[in-house]
Amino acid sequence: MQRSSFKPLDTRKLTFGARPQRPTLKRIQADSPAVEAMTDLNLVPAATVGPEVSLDHATEIMIVRGVRLLFVIDADGALLGLITARDTLGERPMQVLNGRGGNRSDLTVADLMTKVEDIDVIDWHDVERARVGDVLETLRRLGRQHLLAATRDAQTGRQYVRGIFSATQIGRQLGVPVQPFEVARTFAEIEAALVH
Repeated sequence: MQRSSFKPLDTRKLTFGARPQRPTLKRIQADSPAVEAMTDLNLVPAATVGPEVSLDHATEIMIVRGVRLLFVIDADGALLGLITARDTLGERPMQVLNGRGGNRSDLTVADLMTKVEDIDVIDWHDVERARVGDVLETLRRLGRQHLLAATRDAQTGRQYVRGIFSATQIGRQLGVPVQPFEVARTFAEIEAALVH
């Protein structure tokens, strides 16, 4: 790289009231390609947390990252499970404490996460051919707020999570207000919007 081939760019002062650019929300329809509604982890880094983290800290991480789902990973980056805002803010913490005693501050992500072996995924190759409505039907059938798309490395055979579908995000992209903790109501609102 020869230094003489580069030149500095012109600069100017930022004006008062300037704002950071926000990503534009891509509008979709039920028959849009499913990938248009997916958070692609090739483009956006996954929000992660360790299993030893407190529930309150996990909730803070979700708020800062603007997400409702964290991947629970070990020290080597291997996926152990998932924890959602519904897990940390819903009834589950009290249910766990009622069963074993203690205080909320004693609870960690490991106490409430969905373990990796209990997580349903769809294959990336199916996502490439699917429509948004297919993903919504899958979420509705599972009664879930989130769905992961997974792929395998051809050489190592290791599975990777490629993307995340969120009923809340899909609702926003469809232009439907959704309630993130009320899964049945969320799907009813989305279905009603799709009919019109």
